[in-house]
Amino acid sequence: MRAYSNWQWHLDEVFVKINGEIHYLWRAVDHEGEVLESFVTKRRDRKAALKFIRKTMKRHGRAHIFVTDMLRSYGAALKVIGNLDRQETGRWLSNRAENSHQPFRRRERAMLRFRRMRTLQEFVAVHA
Repeated sequence: MRAYSNWQWHLDEVFVKINGEIHYLWRAVDHEGEVLESFVTKRRDRKAALKFIRKTMKRHGRAHIFVTDMLRSYGAALKVIGNLDRQETGRWLSNRAENSHQPFRRRERAMLRFRRMRTLQEFVAVHA
């Protein structure tokens, strides 16, 4: 099971407002749509992407293919790790990760937004 989920990862981030401040929820989804890892940051740069990818790789091993959107932070982070040749980007390739955000958005609306970063992180960890 562990090696099977390493075939293809879809990486994506989504904007989340916490007390009026924008934060980013990073998600790694395997090729079957299972959420592997979630991570919340205040920035959406190379450093945040690198931290997210390393955290995911530490828990789940290396993926053969990283499917991302056109965000340049992914390319910069994968270049640091040495997996830039394994990155695939395309207009609709990351739909698997985009679709994993929909149930999260429904739950977020039901809770009437988040007030603290910690509650968001705990919520995502429990409902992954």
